[in-house]
Amino acid sequence: MPPKLVYLKLGGSLITDKHDERTPQRSTLRRLAREIVAGMEQRPHISLLIGHGAGSFGHIQATRHNTLAGVRSARDWHGFATVAAAVAELNGIVRTELFSAGVPVFNAQPSASARCRDGKLVKLAVEPIKGAIDNDLTPLLHGDVAFDETRGGTIISTEMIFGFLSHSLPPDEVLLAGIAPGVRSSHPRGSVIPEITPQTFANYAGGAAFSDAPDVTGGMKGKVAEMLALVQNIPAATVRIFSAEPEGALTRALSGTETTGTVIRAARTESTPV
Repeated sequence: MPPKLVYLKLGGSLITDKHDERTPQRSTLRRLAREIVAGMEQRPHISLLIGHGAGSFGHIQATRHNTLAGVRSARDWHGFATVAAAVAELNGIVRTELFSAGVPVFNAQPSASARCRDGKLVKLAVEPIKGAIDNDLTPLLHGDVAFDETRGGTIISTEMIFGFLSHSLPPDEVLLAGIAPGVRSSHPRGSVIPEITPQTFANYAGGAAFSDAPDVTGGMKGKVAEMLALVQNIPAATVRIFSAEPEGALTRALSGTETTGTVIRAARTESTPV
């Protein structure tokens, strides 16, 4: 039986101070790296693909330059390059911490091959990522800029990349580790919704629409929408949105014993409220 494939995202709000430009949470990154190693030791028969958000390195710059909406003027293109440099800087920090902890990460820069059509990701080099997984390496991706046939340039989120990759490299599980305890029923302190399906999302969409820090890719609502599309494409997959701030939560999620957060799946289970 082939190993299970797990997609893991380390959220930008978790690994950076999203309100303080270009400020990594280094101690948090080191702890998360250790927890990834521990989780893989407890569950050795899985393959892992890691992505991370742009946090205060990318989102503040992207908001400043309005990169998501399009890139046309010379000033826009300078902003496009500035965003790319900022997220690459964070990626280097994340890569160093993971590798130092013993995670055999293989960097796969999305903007080197990504192409979009009016904000939709339509092309990304998959073979290097597949090659890394086949040889027991851990691909490392991140939210990034991308050239766009319609807009000139735009922003692609880690969740968009996960959705695109799922067609060629279908995951068994997707773990979105952030600071929010899950998807709340209302903003900012509603109860955590235990499960969301395509059939129930409309009931909760208002509560998932908010983000309390700059997030050009749609905040929680955008994450949920991308993940709903993923599970509709891969019905056997499950997605868990949870907080990795409590010590050990990421290890438990990777080992399959975490029970907190919001699970997104293609069909309602018996316990899901209608």
